[in-house]
Amino acid sequence: MAEFDIIVYGATGFTGRLVAEYLAQAYGDGALKWAMAGRSLTKLEQVRDEIGAPADTPLLTANADDPAALRALTARAAVVVTTVGPYQLYGEPLLAACVETGTAYCDLCGEPNWMAQMIAKYEDAAKASGARIVFSCGFDSIPFDLGVWVAEQAAVARFGKPAPRVKGRIRAMKGTFSGGTFASGKASMAAAAKDPSILKLMIDPFALAPGFAGPHQPNGMIPHYDEAVGGWVAPFMMAVINTKNVHRTNFLGGHPYGADFQYDEMMIAPGLGDIGKAAAEAIAKLNPMTADKGPAPGEGPSKEERESGYYELDFIAEMRTGESVTATVKGDKDPGYGSTSKMIAETALCLLRDVAGEGGIWTPTALMAEPLKKRLEANAGLSFTVA
Repeated sequence: MAEFDIIVYGATGFTGRLVAEYLAQAYGDGALKWAMAGRSLTKLEQVRDEIGAPADTPLLTANADDPAALRALTARAAVVVTTVGPYQLYGEPLLAACVETGTAYCDLCGEPNWMAQMIAKYEDAAKASGARIVFSCGFDSIPFDLGVWVAEQAAVARFGKPAPRVKGRIRAMKGTFSGGTFASGKASMAAAAKDPSILKLMIDPFALAPGFAGPHQPNGMIPHYDEAVGGWVAPFMMAVINTKNVHRTNFLGGHPYGADFQYDEMMIAPGLGDIGKAAAEAIAKLNPMTADKGPAPGEGPSKEERESGYYELDFIAEMRTGESVTATVKGDKDPGYGSTSKMIAETALCLLRDVAGEGGIWTPTALMAEPLKKRLEANAGLSFTVA
């Protein structure tokens, strides 16, 4: 039996701190054996005190570039949560250590180029060691991947078979991004600029489903009027990762949505008629990741901004008969941090307490859809409804 149930690696970073604070507040009754980990003991002590964690909370140190220290760290845990990104710069040694020690792992990665490389390099070894490696356990991509799953479950219940087409539509969202997100986006863009094969991967919707070539997918990059929502829609910057994770979930499950499944994500633009069209076109021209300057790593939205944030997502499952069913996912905090910190913490607890599963590299939905959904509804401020 592992010494610790959960180790939060990167607990002194912006998001890691929020994860540790959530565990201290929500699971501080002593039933959960957890530890904070990072590079600096002094910083860990400071964060422990600032978030109100018990003074005897274990603090562990290991550098992200020290494989031996990381192996020693992961061997002490049942589950490792890591918020140390960009993962393509700092993530592989910890993932490799978890694979080697058979330790469950979950992260917040939204870097499909790195994820594809890790799947190719470590999936067989993870299956052999029993390590359950789970990527993208935050706003990218849990609400989207689970939203599609809920919509498809509803389609099967109502129409007797899965929908061949699901539209993900962001109806409302209030929140900002942190320095870690900005750094990850810039790292991905820099990698693609240096290596054309990475750019090809970034635009391939099936990049995380190796060996599978699915049907043509909706572009999602061109503003247009969408009859399904009665308004104009515009590109959504996170679709590049979310769509790949949705297709990987379908792939890992043996294509329960069908081998001909189509999916895209777009934002519903505010306003009607020409106003909505103008708004959609303006949104299409914006990409905060192309800015020269953004928040520095360790920076992010204030507590007030996190608490006042929210999101509402629709997933419209369309049948070939013209019938449809819609699943709606809502979150009660800002998507990237207030909600994300709870989602990854509850994913770790789900790995720890609710599911077994085989080793391998998973999406949260492919490994633990129903128990994770229940956890998020009970503890993380998410709701899933069907209409």
